[in-house]
Amino acid sequence: MPAPDAGVFDRLSALAAIDQPQARSRKSIAETFTGKPLGSVPVGTAEDVTAALTKARAAQAHWAARPAAERAAVLERYRALVVEHRDFLMDVVQAETGKARWAAQEEIMGLMFAARYFAKAAPGLLESHRVPGAFPVLNRAAVSVKPKGVVGVIAPWNYPLLLSIGDSIPALIAGNAVVVKPDSQTPFSSLAGAELLYQAGLPRDLLAVVPGPGTIVGTAIVDSCDYLMFTGSSATGRTLAEQCGRRLIGFSAELGGKNPMIITAGAKLDKAAKAAVRACFSNAGQLCISIERLYVEKSVAAEFTEKFVAAVDAAKLGAAYDFSADIGSLISEAQLETVSKHVADATSKGAKVLAGGKARPDLGPLFFEPTVLADVTDEMECGRNETFGPLVSIYPVENAEEAIRLANDTEYGLNASVWAASKSEGEKIAQRLHAGTVCVDEGYAPAWGSTAAPMGGMGISGVGRRHGPDGLLKFTEPRTVVVTRFLNLDAPPMLSQDKWQRFLMTVARSIRFLPGR
Repeated sequence: MPAPDAGVFDRLSALAAIDQPQARSRKSIAETFTGKPLGSVPVGTAEDVTAALTKARAAQAHWAARPAAERAAVLERYRALVVEHRDFLMDVVQAETGKARWAAQEEIMGLMFAARYFAKAAPGLLESHRVPGAFPVLNRAAVSVKPKGVVGVIAPWNYPLLLSIGDSIPALIAGNAVVVKPDSQTPFSSLAGAELLYQAGLPRDLLAVVPGPGTIVGTAIVDSCDYLMFTGSSATGRTLAEQCGRRLIGFSAELGGKNPMIITAGAKLDKAAKAAVRACFSNAGQLCISIERLYVEKSVAAEFTEKFVAAVDAAKLGAAYDFSADIGSLISEAQLETVSKHVADATSKGAKVLAGGKARPDLGPLFFEPTVLADVTDEMECGRNETFGPLVSIYPVENAEEAIRLANDTEYGLNASVWAASKSEGEKIAQRLHAGTVCVDEGYAPAWGSTAAPMGGMGISGVGRRHGPDGLLKFTEPRTVVVTRFLNLDAPPMLSQDKWQRFLMTVARSIRFLPGR
């Protein structure tokens, strides 16, 4: 099955929120598997961002005035369209990223889960609700929320559909408009996702996709949006957080990870080894929540390592627009160079290659074998730094205590995985790990897919959370309205100030607050 034809990408290119695109310079996008051209997109400017924001602000006022249930209905229709057009969406994602089709399907399911959860949960979460007032009877307190206004989404290249449109979904249903800057390597995935939202009934001006360089388009969005959502590196996240801080606007980010998996004695090693291949090498390891460190109790380390290496060796590396390949391509020369350098640096300092270790130009320009290293130390580039590629290191440990200590010995804290002799033992270990999500008896997907629960990082792995109530309400401003009835806080005419203040203190001491929502 070949990549989509050029006409598809011409159609998607026309959806970019850029005035007079025919007069603009254009960026060519190549198929990652082969390097052959797919199409081109107009390159946006700061003026395009300004124009998109102006239209978005006008559309947002009308959108926010619509009942949340009506906005939810758009998401319900969108979910149905994603299911209907899933093959087309996966084709576009694969063409731009080079990932295996099952990893592209993760993006489809992520969109489906997000649309379903927020369509069902948002109307209730966005309702005004009562909370206890300062003085019962005298005070009636209620909390309502209003949308931020225009949300900026700066999306990455690794999951370009899910992390652009998926992060736009809660912002939109909360009543905001959204301006998206897709990564310059993967604009068509965002445009394909936006196209279906327009078909579902979303007003066109409410969601703008502006392709272009981060230094221009990204900066213009940060300088003018009312809230920023970012997915990318911890270094870039720090810079954006500073810029948002200067403007005193809200900021949420999922950043890097050096994620551990712990395998203790008694774990089901066959299942753990097979699942670890997916956990480590989904999207060729180009996933913030994928596993890069394996801590295995010494009593089972040799057996697990043998099973894991065999499973890695058996994984099919290849380019295919079907489900025949297990692992796909890297996305760019830069990623290929990073992985190659990390492997070369580690082996030059004493690490041992147990599987993989080489580029595979025979398969395509950017393929690299899934690689397993042993004897990795902190002095090696891959020891403490995120590789973001198909590279994982195995560390035998004395016991679970040492595994927990080493797993937590990092600045990162995004995701972790635990395989133990029992579910209860796995849960106990999970509760001690410094990570925003922990999967017991899986790698990362169940935590990501549990959209009713918050997902995000600790340490330098992120700020804020996506998914769950937090993932919706971060795109709103809460407003508290308290109505005072019968008496205000001035002393009534029949009481002296001294007696009145004593009375207020007596009442305050006797109050037993009921918790709010």
